Amino acid sequence: MKVLVAEDDLASGKFLSKLLSKYGEVVVARDGIAAVDEFVKAVNENAKFDLVCLDIMMPKIDGYKALSSIRDAERKLGISRVSRCKVIMISALDEGFDVAYASEDYDEYICKPIDIIKFDSMIRKMGLLD
Repeated sequence: MKVLVAEDDLASGKFLSKLLSKYGEVVVARDGIAAVDEFVKAVNENAKFDLVCLDIMMPKIDGYKALSSIRDAERKLGISRVSRCKVIMISALDEGFDVAYASEDYDEYICKPIDIIKFDSMIRKMGLLD
């Protein structure tokens, strides 16, 4: 499995990288623009990501805008809805989650601090692990 983690907080990025590295290759981007760039680069190199973990609150562009750009890139590159990457949105705000942002563009939502067992269960539910 190839994973893209978009996380501006160094400690959270290291935590997610370590957690996900047991499943495969992990690339960490420190902001939304870098995440979109990494995503497009990987698709163009025929090495697309299986999972993208997007922190919602990031500098330059937030996780929702990064997600929108990623989904736009997939459509432009001819990646079907069935073949597109899985996405987990990550937020430090539990009670402040605005359901208006809920959409079919992401697969799961989890709040920090990340529960490792719940996170692992999400990945399995999405069919990314055997």
